[in-house]
Amino acid sequence: EPRPRPGTPGPAMALPPRLLVAAVLAAAAPAAAFYLPGLAPVNFCEAGKEKPECKSGIELFVNRLDSVESVLPYEYTAFDFCQAEGKKRPSENLGQVLFGERIEPSPYRFSFNKKETCKSVCTKTYDTTKPDDKQKLDFLKKSMLLNYQHHWIVDNMPVTWCYDVEDGQRFCNPGFPIGCYITEDGRPKDACVINSEFHEKDTFYIFNHVDITIYYHVVENEALGARLVAAKLEPKSYKHTHPDNPDCSGVPMDISNKASGEVKIAYTYSVSFEEEKNIRWASRWDYILESMPHTHIQWFSIMNSLVIVLFLSGMVAMIMLRTLHKDIARYNQMDSTEDAQEEFGWKLVHGDIFRPPRKGMLLSVFLGSGTQILIMTFVTLFFACLGFLSPANRGALMTCAVVLWVLLGTPAGYVAARFYKSFGGEKWKTNVLLTSFLCPGIVFADFFIMNLILWGEGSSAAIPFGTLVAILALWFCISVPLTFIGAYFGFKKNAIEHPVRTNQIPRQIPEQSFYTKPLPGIIMGGILPFGCIFIQLFFILNSIWSHQMYYMFGFLFLVFIILVITCSEATILLCYFHLCAEDYHWQWRSFLTSGFTAVYFLVYAIHYFFSKLQITGTASTILYFGYTMIMVLIFFLFTG
Repeated sequence: EPRPRPGTPGPAMALPPRLLVAAVLAAAAPAAAFYLPGLAPVNFCEAGKEKPECKSGIELFVNRLDSVESVLPYEYTAFDFCQAEGKKRPSENLGQVLFGERIEPSPYRFSFNKKETCKSVCTKTYDTTKPDDKQKLDFLKKSMLLNYQHHWIVDNMPVTWCYDVEDGQRFCNPGFPIGCYITEDGRPKDACVINSEFHEKDTFYIFNHVDITIYYHVVENEALGARLVAAKLEPKSYKHTHPDNPDCSGVPMDISNKASGEVKIAYTYSVSFEEEKNIRWASRWDYILESMPHTHIQWFSIMNSLVIVLFLSGMVAMIMLRTLHKDIARYNQMDSTEDAQEEFGWKLVHGDIFRPPRKGMLLSVFLGSGTQILIMTFVTLFFACLGFLSPANRGALMTCAVVLWVLLGTPAGYVAARFYKSFGGEKWKTNVLLTSFLCPGIVFADFFIMNLILWGEGSSAAIPFGTLVAILALWFCISVPLTFIGAYFGFKKNAIEHPVRTNQIPRQIPEQSFYTKPLPGIIMGGILPFGCIFIQLFFILNSIWSHQMYYMFGFLFLVFIILVITCSEATILLCYFHLCAEDYHWQWRSFLTSGFTAVYFLVYAIHYFFSKLQITGTASTILYFGYTMIMVLIFFLFTG
C-alpha cells in the first residue's frame, strides 16, 4: 500500500509516517497483513449491523491544549469545557508522559454514518460576581488571547482544520483555536480574520460549535465495513438563543472583555460522513504532511552538506597521501643517524605525543557519555527511518531514546575506563561513579528544575511524581549497574599500547601563531559541522516549539551520518596542523574542536527564540532556555 507520490522521494528516503513497513507487507500475505503494535486499522459499520470485527461507535479523544506563544501546555480538564462523564483515560507510554501529552476521553460521541446537526453537548454559565466563575472565565479569555489550540483525535488521527493560505495552497492544521480576540483598536488577532462578523472591539469570540466531517473508505472486501481516512472540522461561533434547542444560526458568541453579569456559553456540534474512494487507510496521513511547508529546502541543504563533506574529505586525503606519505618515505630512507638530526614539524613531538592530558579523568568521563549518546542517536534514527516511530505512534520516539540510553550504560563505562587507564589514571572508583552520575545528573537536575516550574504553573507538561520515580529507577537500577559492568571489562583489559615512549622531561612548546593557538582553532573547528546541520535544526526546533509534525527522518539520518563524518574530518585536519606547529596537547583540543558546534547550536537557539517565536511570560522563557541547555549538553558530548 505505501507508494511514493509523484514528485517526492520514494519510501526509502523521507519516510512519511506510512504505518506499514513496505518490506513487511511484501512478505506478509495480503489477507493477514502485519501491522505495527497499536496501529492496526479499526473497521466501522452502521449501528444495528455491528459484528465482532467492526463497531459503530466512534470516540473522540482530546489531547492537551498548547500555544505557540507559550511553552506551557494545559490538559483539557484545566479549562471549563464540557467534560466526559466517568470514562477512564487511555494508557500512555513513557514518551507521551515526558512530552506532556495528556489524552482524555471527550463528551463528543458519534455513531458511524449517522448524520447529526447542531447537537447540544452542554451549556456553561458564568456569573461574574462569583470569584470562582470569574476565575474560570478569565482563564478562558487568557487562553484565547494566547491562541491556545485544541487537539482532537479520532481513530488515532488528528482532527484537522484546513484553510487557504497565500499562493492558493491549503494548510491543514492538526489543531484549532479555542477562540480569538479583537483588540481595542478593532484589529482582529489570529483566527478572528476568518469571519467578517467578528468586529466588536475589545471582545473575545469563542468557537463553541464545530462542524465535523469524517471521511471513510469502504474496504474492498465488503464484509469488513469501513475505515476512517480523515477527519476535518470547521470551528464556528454562534450565540444560541435557546441553548436547550439550538439551531446553529445567527450572530457569533461574543464575550466582551468588560462584560459583567451572566455569561452563557452553549457548546454544540454537527457531524457528517463522506465516502472517499481515493485515499487508502495506509496513506491517510499524507494530506496533513503535504500541506506542511518547506520540504523542498531539504534537498538543497543535503547538497550543501555533501559539498562540505567532499571538501573536507579531499583535504584529509591530500594530507594523508601527500604530506604524511612523503614524510614517512623520507624517514625510511635515512640510513645514518646524522640525517635524523634535521627533524621538523610533527616528528619532533613524538616523545611527548602520548603524555597524559591535564584533567584526564573528566575527559574520559565525557568520552564515555558521548559514546552512549552517539550509539543511542544512531539506533533511534535508524528505527525512525524504518517507520517504527512515526507520528501516529505517539511518544514512540522519546520512549525509544530513553530506553536505549538506559541500556547503553555498558559501552559508556567501557570507553571511559579504557581511556582513563591509558591516561595512567589510578582512581578507578571515582571514574566509574563520575561516568554513571555526572552527565546524567546534570541533565536530570535541569529537567527536575524545569518540572518544578511547570508544576507551579499547573501545566500538563509537568511529569507526575510516579514517572519521575520510574525514570530514577531506570537510571539507578539498570543504567548504573550496566556502567559498572562496562567499566569492569574496560579496566580488566591491558591499557592501550603506545607505539613510542614518552620522554621524562616535557618538551617546550614554541611560540604559536594566531591560527594554531588553542582558542581560534577550536572556534574555527565548530563552524563546518554546524553548517551541515543548521537547516535541519530549524525544522527540529519548529517541531518542538511551534508544534509542527516532524517526519523527515530519512533526511535526518543522512544529515546525522554527514555530521559524524564532518566532525571527525575537521578535527583530524586541525589536529594535524597544530602537531606540525609542535604543540602536543591534542586530546582536549580534539574533543573541544567539534564539541564547539554545540556553542553555535546555542547561539542559533537564542536567535530562533528572538526571531521566530512569540513566546511571552517569564516561566515560558525559563523553560525554553532550560530545555535548550539540556539539548546543548547532549549535543556537546555527542559531537565531542
